[in-house]
Amino acid sequence: MIGIIGAMEEEISNLKSHMQVDEVQTIAGMSFFKGAVKGTKLVLVRSGIGKVNAGICTQILASVYGVDTVINTGIAGSLNADIDIGDIVVSTSLVQYDVDARNFGYKLGEIPRMNIVEFPADKYLIDKTQSVFDSLDLGIKLYKGMVATGDKFVSEDSLKAEIISNFHAYCVEMEGAAIAQAAMLNNMACVVIRAISDKADNSADVDYRSFEAKAIENMSKISLALVDSLK
Repeated sequence: MIGIIGAMEEEISNLKSHMQVDEVQTIAGMSFFKGAVKGTKLVLVRSGIGKVNAGICTQILASVYGVDTVINTGIAGSLNADIDIGDIVVSTSLVQYDVDARNFGYKLGEIPRMNIVEFPADKYLIDKTQSVFDSLDLGIKLYKGMVATGDKFVSEDSLKAEIISNFHAYCVEMEGAAIAQAAMLNNMACVVIRAISDKADNSADVDYRSFEAKAIENMSKISLALVDSLK
């Protein structure tokens, strides 16, 4: 069973409109839509914003619905000068840049007592995403690289530079690595796919409002094609 998580309603509404919904269940304040899209059985959910919401949501998908593949779609801020607004980033790995237990001898981003900094994404899902992207003519580019996650909307040049220096991540957002951590603990295949809505700098607030809709539109087209390919 596939689980698809979007943090905001805007990020899942298009996919939901193509979905044959058989059941809706509300758990922990989240509405889980179980059904099918183009014959592919899945559970679709809006997690809410932030790492705690995302982690809880992923655990419910595993424990209640038996999901073995989780896909997180949405928007993010670019951390790479080559990646423009509207482009797509597919996770190869994910890190929580705001986890800091260095005083106890851990690396920046390392989850204490888990001995892990980067949570790897599933290669099959990465390759599938690349394949469906190549089949679409969206006029944008797809990049594969690390996704950085933290409980902050990054709109400061100094924080952006710090994340780039520490992790060399391609984009930054607020849910992906928490989903990847929960997925790893539950032996779920996971990939995070993000459309770039801003440059994660002092122009981020303006860019986000201007380009959010187009980024979500591109993301929705990729999500639909990916779901269809996973029958």
